[in-house]
Amino acid sequence: MLRHIVPVTGLMLSTFFLLAGSGLTGVLLPLRAGLEGWSPVTIGWIGFGYALCFTAGCVIVPRLVRRVGHVRVYAVLATLLAMSLLLHALLIHPLVWIAFRGMAGFALAGTYMVVESWLNEKATNDSRGQIFSVYMIVNMVGLMAGQFMLILADPATTTLFILAALLYCLAVVPTGLSNAVSPQPLTEVTLDLGKLYRNSPAAVVGMLVAGTVAGIWNFQAPVFAERAGLSGNQIPVLLALAMISGAIFQFPLGRASDRMDRRYVMVLAGLLGVAVALVYQMVPAATSLVGVFVTVFVLGAILFPIYSLVVAHANDYAAPSDFVEISSGLLIIHGLGAMIGPVAGGFMIERFGPSGFFTSMAIAFAVFAGYAGWRITRREAVPTEEMTDYSYMPVSRTGTPETFNLDPRSEESE
Repeated sequence: MLRHIVPVTGLMLSTFFLLAGSGLTGVLLPLRAGLEGWSPVTIGWIGFGYALCFTAGCVIVPRLVRRVGHVRVYAVLATLLAMSLLLHALLIHPLVWIAFRGMAGFALAGTYMVVESWLNEKATNDSRGQIFSVYMIVNMVGLMAGQFMLILADPATTTLFILAALLYCLAVVPTGLSNAVSPQPLTEVTLDLGKLYRNSPAAVVGMLVAGTVAGIWNFQAPVFAERAGLSGNQIPVLLALAMISGAIFQFPLGRASDRMDRRYVMVLAGLLGVAVALVYQMVPAATSLVGVFVTVFVLGAILFPIYSLVVAHANDYAAPSDFVEISSGLLIIHGLGAMIGPVAGGFMIERFGPSGFFTSMAIAFAVFAGYAGWRITRREAVPTEEMTDYSYMPVSRTGTPETFNLDPRSEESE
């Protein structure tokens, strides 16, 4: 395995720094916005700006790379990332923060795509699975490491903003010193909604809802945690528990979905999400510190794997050669949901307090389960022997169309 990983060590290190910066930023900005007295809805609009520009970056950056090259685009976008964090610290106002967060979203999409394209160029059919697995681990570890950096300083100061900017600058060093050849042009995405819906209506609606849930979690979970009384040291623990749970439970969930109609698993996941939300609302012990940790741990068991579940379900009905196209189109649908989630979640928190966070989750999961259940009555399931393999792709701020080229399932489309 080492002989496959050593040649891409520099790229993995760049990925780690990018994810660490993203993890720190993702928890720092909502907390600092709360300290400034901004409402959860305002914080949601900041999340909307990020999701909008990240999704736009997945479409626009490949064209920029085709014009000026991978190295130049990567260097410029990494510079924009560092600038965005420093500008957040210099100018404290909701409207400019929406713009700066959008700048970061666009730049992050581009930097991830370039790194993933280099990794894909290094990967062979023999090594692709190992490289993809290590890449997913680096994603998770980097994101959690960045979140735990919150304990290093007070969010009310500029220290953490500078630290996040430094992490983005560090991401340039390993890649800049790499001797990797320029890879093939980046994957260009076109959203053919009609084709996606005809292929799998449950996947389109399911991915829209999955994106909404991810948007609520990514941008409102720190707000919920702070309003629920958690300290700055406890909030990263809460976020890490959900990610760890998602990584653990994706194995039994994925195994089950490979052996039956995945829509049954989607229904079960959605109902579990509703149940978790109701427990928080109705059981007083769930609002204690331990109760919140347990509730979020259970929530993470379905919050993170449902993205992979929907991608696998969509590709059950598609030709193997369409894997990257279908998956990339669903990524854009996920991005649309991620624009809705932060604002909707912020409205619910502002209206109902911390419990509004779980109320918004419950509504989304109910739609997820209900639509999948209805589709079971409308279409025959794919025979298990014809289904694609489930492969875990953690839902985060980092998925791009290039991720699907790195996925071992893309080999079937070559």
